Amino acid sequence: MKNTVFTKFHEEAGARMIPFAGFNMPVEYAGINEEHLAVRQGIGVFDVSHMGEFWVSGPSALGYLQYITSNDVSALWDGKVQYACFPNGRGGIVDDLLIYRFSQDKYLLVVNAANVEKDWTWCVKNAEKFGIEPGRDLINASDDIAQLAIQGPLAMKAMQKLTASHVMEMENYFFRIIEFAGIKDVIFSTTGYTGEPGCEVYVRNEEAPKLWNAVFEAGREFGIRPVGLGARDTLRLEMGFCLYGHDIDDTTSPIEAGLGWITKFAPGKDFIDKEFLLRQKEEGVNRRLKGFVMIDRGIPRQHYEVVDAEGKIIGEVTSGTMSPMLKQGIGLAYLQKGYWKPETEIFIRIRNKDLKAKVVNLPFYNK
Repeated sequence: MKNTVFTKFHEEAGARMIPFAGFNMPVEYAGINEEHLAVRQGIGVFDVSHMGEFWVSGPSALGYLQYITSNDVSALWDGKVQYACFPNGRGGIVDDLLIYRFSQDKYLLVVNAANVEKDWTWCVKNAEKFGIEPGRDLINASDDIAQLAIQGPLAMKAMQKLTASHVMEMENYFFRIIEFAGIKDVIFSTTGYTGEPGCEVYVRNEEAPKLWNAVFEAGREFGIRPVGLGARDTLRLEMGFCLYGHDIDDTTSPIEAGLGWITKFAPGKDFIDKEFLLRQKEEGVNRRLKGFVMIDRGIPRQHYEVVDAEGKIIGEVTSGTMSPMLKQGIGLAYLQKGYWKPETEIFIRIRNKDLKAKVVNLPFYNK
């Protein structure tokens, strides 16, 4: 089991630690609901150093990324971030990821912690036809980079104290290379997984303790607190964000998952599964990932069956929780055609009882 460079800080803060994606990670400190509310109303900090980072560079970098990812990488410009996925050649998804453009010939891919080795193997497998050489043009820097996500309505106000760069004026999904907390060459990105304003900050491992201490000192007056994986999950689910291994995987297509918006059939873009996904887009699919809220009292969980009024199975829950903000059970599920419209009545089979729910538009939570 690996530790991140912040593990000692989690232990000192009294975190309950669990194994996650091969790492020893904090699941909660004071409690999931309390930490969830801190991010929605103030400022919370997540250790996301377990995420993977791959550098892609060279004159073939753009063509390579256009081929292995679903989104239109040519639409990026320097300092812009893009959400995308790796189609797997069988209609499913290898992983979802962020793409950072540093220049036309240099990009950073940020991938899920549980998929680092799988993603690296996939990227290497598809590199040769573009003359991309692992170790030279394709570099796995996952073990060298530490990352904190600072999220919440007060996050950017607090972080502005740590840099002369005007980060509060940055729009969502952009990044800059700045001096931050006295650390040079920090990647400061206005991205996150909570639906709240905030940033994700990348530094070299040796700078991590300095970053942690500075961030918490800057946020002290705003009630900053560390947040674990438990609240990270409830926060992302309230926004309807997909989690790999739950809502998307090697058997789900981006069209089925409602990720058509990151699947771009741009002129000149030839990418893995292009014909298959275009056919799904034009002809439609038989199942779609949809949000639902519980009407009867109950908490939906992954793999629970979804049934109609007659008890016929019409789908399966992929993620579910009790929403800390709505005080109501919420979830995502793949549903058969005919059950996709908002307000459609469905039932979640929980402990052999069919509990009433209804389909809703995402996100579940709006301020």
